[in-house]
Amino acid sequence: MDLNTFLLVFAIAACIYMACNIGANDVANAMGTSVGSGSLTFKQAILIAAVAEFAGAYLVGGHVSDTIRKGMLDPTIFAGDPIHLVYGMIGALVASAVWLNLASYLGWPVSTTHSIVGAVVGFGVMAGGLDAVSWSKVGKVVMSWVISPVMGGLCSFILFRFITYQIFSRRNPLLYAKRLLPYLVFMVCVILANAMFYKGLKNLHLDLSFVQAMVYAILVGVVGFFLSKVIVKKVPDVPKREIHKQLDSTEKIFKYLQILTAFYIAFAHGSNDVANAVGPLAAVVAILKNGSVQMKVDMPSWILAMGGACIVFGLLIWGRRVMETIGNKITEITPSRGFCATFGAATIVLVCSKMGLPVSTTHTLVGSVIGVGFARGLPTLNLGIIQEIVISWLATVPFTAVLSAILFKILLITLG
Repeated sequence: MDLNTFLLVFAIAACIYMACNIGANDVANAMGTSVGSGSLTFKQAILIAAVAEFAGAYLVGGHVSDTIRKGMLDPTIFAGDPIHLVYGMIGALVASAVWLNLASYLGWPVSTTHSIVGAVVGFGVMAGGLDAVSWSKVGKVVMSWVISPVMGGLCSFILFRFITYQIFSRRNPLLYAKRLLPYLVFMVCVILANAMFYKGLKNLHLDLSFVQAMVYAILVGVVGFFLSKVIVKKVPDVPKREIHKQLDSTEKIFKYLQILTAFYIAFAHGSNDVANAVGPLAAVVAILKNGSVQMKVDMPSWILAMGGACIVFGLLIWGRRVMETIGNKITEITPSRGFCATFGAATIVLVCSKMGLPVSTTHTLVGSVIGVGFARGLPTLNLGIIQEIVISWLATVPFTAVLSAILFKILLITLG
């Protein structure tokens, strides 16, 4: 086996390992609240995530990828020795995957984007020194540690307090839920349709203006509004005095909204974040084929398909622990609370992406869950688990950077 074949096999194996761990951690985040609230069983969550993730990754995943994810490193520094960039990409994949594997085992929801960014910074500094890294872009990633959870928490806090006041504090919560539901569906459809146009479907190059996208989103919202009015009429009334049955029926209504928002997050994740696993492999394939470094590389369909399939497989075999953290350990989740968390996260990801602010879907969702718990009172939050999660976030970039640098050096010394 010649060197190029060995490196290609090694890179494919590293990509598979990375994609599986993305499924175990990131995708588990998206479905965790739905499982924790009882809206979905674990098997149902796997099925929905499988469809949404694979469809997002294969159908609208980027067919052209940046050689270096997020532009953290100038790939032209490897122009004289392209094979060194291959070593770096392999090291980055392995380092990121090891960290995600450890985090998933411990039940920590961490950002896969931050993992790969840290790994790229690590081998970049080792290869080209401190000047090789775009520290301003690294700074934006660090900003997202604060921006994402705070904004997600604030949005879900406001939404949950609104729903509590308008529905659950009433003597007849089911009646008010049936009145409010069509308007909530309209809002959800408008936000998620916009999110699809600007984030989930950006790789289809629709090139819609803001006004065009909003018009289409409103049309989707109107359809959702009238469909929900028809569905609500079929929900049987419950006597006012049977408050427990009233609350149970009200929570059942929120199940469908929660599942819808969870599906969107999984779809958008598949279409965008699959590049964290397959982007480095695409760069390796291009370098080994052309013998040169390019700023952007084509993404072969077989790589997208492999990435999507491995993400789903990783969720199946390793995803339960992170799901339990998101769905049960931070605070108690019901369908209404889970809806507030997932919809709050989806809204913030959309708005911040449109404004060009750096956000992490994982951090935003965790912050949203915390926001819902805080709205119910500080004692409802598991502060010990939250402390562990924050520490894991702070450790992500340093851990992957150091491990990636070490692996890059080992490959450089071993293979030349």
